[in-house]
Amino acid sequence: MIIQLENGTDERLIQKVEEKLSPLKYEVTHVKTQFGDYLIGMGKKQFDIRGIGHLEGIKDIHIVSDDYQLVSSKWKVSNTVVHLGDDVAIGCGNFSMMAGPCSIEGEENIMDTINFLKANNINIMRGGVYKPRSSPYSFRGLGIEGLKLWHKMAKENEIKIITEVMQVSQIEAMYDYVDIFQVGARNTQNFNLLDELGKQDKPVMIKRGISGTINELLHSAEYIFSGGNERLLLCERGIRTYEEASRNTFDINAIPILKQKTHLPIIADPSHGIGIRDHVDAIAMAAAAAGADGVIFETHCRPEEAFSDRQQTLDFAEAGRLINKLNRLKEVI
Repeated sequence: MIIQLENGTDERLIQKVEEKLSPLKYEVTHVKTQFGDYLIGMGKKQFDIRGIGHLEGIKDIHIVSDDYQLVSSKWKVSNTVVHLGDDVAIGCGNFSMMAGPCSIEGEENIMDTINFLKANNINIMRGGVYKPRSSPYSFRGLGIEGLKLWHKMAKENEIKIITEVMQVSQIEAMYDYVDIFQVGARNTQNFNLLDELGKQDKPVMIKRGISGTINELLHSAEYIFSGGNERLLLCERGIRTYEEASRNTFDINAIPILKQKTHLPIIADPSHGIGIRDHVDAIAMAAAAAGADGVIFETHCRPEEAFSDRQQTLDFAEAGRLINKLNRLKEVI
């Protein structure tokens, strides 16, 4: 159960609501976000909500049967739109594209990508400055200094930044230089990190875990929302299965299922989803047709020289063709 409180409801009134729910054996958690004030009541006993609906300070009451309450679609009148400023928004009809290299490699790499994005009317650039790599000998990113350089160049060109945060200690240092924090597949259930991101007011995109279920992804989002941050995106990026013909198995089913289960925007990552350069565009198109609110994919001016993920990275010509296809499909949808 979600109890929406009026703005400015004081603790005395909140306590009164809690006292009414206590005999019904409901556990109540107070959640205050950037946009709302909520009481989350968890319990199994059925009761007439009119018994508390008249209390001062209550704006609305929603009965939500899902374990994840705040990210559920069962209480929201309209889907969430995540605003990044400068008229850049994700969700609810705003099909978004985010593109860039797997890893930020330096000034030339950044500028080449920014020029490509601007030429194709894309205003969100992806890239990693902290890279979780399977091998300790692989390139692991330029760190905070690389992020500062990237931010300076992106801001001068009105480009937004999405990049991965790997641990709690990085959040404060990164905060001023990112527009969207990304939680990678290896950290989807790093609950300490999710708790801390819940205290931020910057948007967060959570990727599905390497072998994670849809419900586990939704519960991870609930951690952040219940911590106070409503500005969330969910990302389907493929899961690990027994299939060895591709890097991962992209779960196209997840997109319409998530669109039904949650009000949050759904982003597809076809690059990691299949991991094969020749097929990234097909997966991106399929995801868009299935109802995704956007795609995030890897592109590099010379993929064969990229520091990481060469096998799944599009060159600029390929990426340009994909963007044109998605724009045409977007008109049809």
